[in-house]
Amino acid sequence: MISSLRGIVLSASGGTAVIEVGGVGFAVQLTPDHALSLRVGDEAFVFTSLIVREDALQLFGFADSEQLQVFELLNGVSGVGPKSAIGVLAVLSPDQVADAVAADDDAPFRKVSGIGPKTAKLIVVSLTGKLAAARRAPARAVKATGTPSAVPDSVIVALVGLGWPEKIAAEAVSDVVAETDESARDSVQALLRLSLARLGPAGAASGAAR
Repeated sequence: MISSLRGIVLSASGGTAVIEVGGVGFAVQLTPDHALSLRVGDEAFVFTSLIVREDALQLFGFADSEQLQVFELLNGVSGVGPKSAIGVLAVLSPDQVADAVAADDDAPFRKVSGIGPKTAKLIVVSLTGKLAAARRAPARAVKATGTPSAVPDSVIVALVGLGWPEKIAAEAVSDVVAETDESARDSVQALLRLSLARLGPAGAASGAAR
């Protein structure tokens, strides 16, 4: 849903950074090394994976598309959640993950906190044959202007956070994008304002009741 973010770093510590995009601050979970590489006040670009759960929306960020793809493969393994998946990438590079899988060696994964012997072995079995394709996959697209294509996605997330169901929010944003000029489509604030106007003041209440 949100494939990338480009914005100003408001804070970065431990394994979390807050990146402001168009006036909206997004909390992004990163590997500790990645978080330490960011500087408050500087512009940052991260590839992202949005994990949607009943009680929370979690956004995980990565320095390159290869890390993102390995994260998503790991997160798809039974018994490996997003926190364990990013924990693997905090210890191992994508190449090291691929080498361990190719060698049928689960020892590197057992060194990651929260991953036991059975899960480590399952990672090797589940990822066999998949990482070569991930290495060849191209980076996700960004507009030639340098503006991430995630602006509409960012607005959808904001609307969901305000109480609208994702389907209704996505439809409203899609309608607004089709009707507005490019300057509005490239601004989170402008697109959010127009989407809220389309949904109306009773939108959240009526949407939540559906």
